[in-house]
Amino acid sequence: MQEFSMYFEEGWQHIADLGGYDHILFIMALCTVYLMNDWKKVLILVTAFTVGHSITLALSVLNIVRVSTDLIEFLIPVTIVITALGNALRGGKEPGRVQWNYFLALFFGLIHGLGFSNYLRSMLGTQSDILQPLLAFNLGLEFGQLIIVTIILLLSQLIIRIGKVSRRDWTIFLSAAIFGVAFVMSIERIGILLEK
Repeated sequence: MQEFSMYFEEGWQHIADLGGYDHILFIMALCTVYLMNDWKKVLILVTAFTVGHSITLALSVLNIVRVSTDLIEFLIPVTIVITALGNALRGGKEPGRVQWNYFLALFFGLIHGLGFSNYLRSMLGTQSDILQPLLAFNLGLEFGQLIIVTIILLLSQLIIRIGKVSRRDWTIFLSAAIFGVAFVMSIERIGILLEK
């Protein structure tokens, strides 16, 4: 049980680490168009993201899938750029079809999972039984993501309901800010990718 709690803690601390803010930005981008009363839709999206990254995390840790770290580090901010741009272009309107968002969150989760894999692989070392640590780490990631989601939804609720900012303006503002940060990250990381 001690091992489970250790990996669980590593999972939620890893997602909440401000040093790895690209994953936080992606979760923020997923939540930007929603408010607290949309929590079920957001839970579906975040769970889809978790399912996606759990799949590639397992495949990578088992050495079934190997992808260049530099390529993944470039693709992660690209997923954020696409998500934030989609939010802004929608003009602040809630996405019409949750299924499409679910698919995108799942697909982008596959990419982000490869980003987590090096970290988890280094923690596991030569350990042969990886099922329990993998499960604990993923549950920790999901827990950390839900904390971030709750903060973003509460902040959005306060700004829109109490601050009297229109939902459209808030969504476009937050999406544009996320887009800007992620776009700069993409440019920096493509430079590293092209140098090799």
